[in-house]
Amino acid sequence: MVTDDVLAEVGPRLRRIRKEREVTLAALAEATGISVSTLSRLESGQRKPGLDLLLPIAQAHQVSLDELVGAPPVGDPRVRSRPIVHGGRTHWPLTRQPGGLQAYKVLEPKRRLEPEPRTHEGYEWLYVLSGRLRLVLGDHDVVLTAGEAAEFDTRVPHWFGSTGEGPVEFLSLFGPQGERMHVRARPKSKE
Repeated sequence: MVTDDVLAEVGPRLRRIRKEREVTLAALAEATGISVSTLSRLESGQRKPGLDLLLPIAQAHQVSLDELVGAPPVGDPRVRSRPIVHGGRTHWPLTRQPGGLQAYKVLEPKRRLEPEPRTHEGYEWLYVLSGRLRLVLGDHDVVLTAGEAAEFDTRVPHWFGSTGEGPVEFLSLFGPQGERMHVRARPKSKE
């Protein structure tokens, strides 16, 4: 098992780090409050390392826990999604996990469609990257331009798409359980 392999390397790594810093077991024991015998057993692999032991050792050596345990590197953080074309609109999923809050980059081509408002459970947040996005929400019919955002409960009849003047590119965050989005912005300064 990979975890067992990683744990087996902790002892030798602890010894190597301590020796590189020219610290004795007695000095490390004094700095951490861990007995010399416990430190010795950790380094020889006779004792399993736990957070209660590793945290004070990491602090004493001024290293991260990842360095002490030899944590594997974090994988590539980039989201590599394949575009999904549905009804002429292209969606790029930006979230990896199913369920919960979902994010999409969306490209709506230049076309003028007759709005067909729909309702469903959830909460949506839209942010226009470029172009003009027409949003029909209840009794409102508005046009959002680059840099503008809208958020709404999807139980209100709604529809959004191109104004027909050109393509529109936007971000869509959707929470099926009604999760609300939070935008943090500085308040306007009073003049």
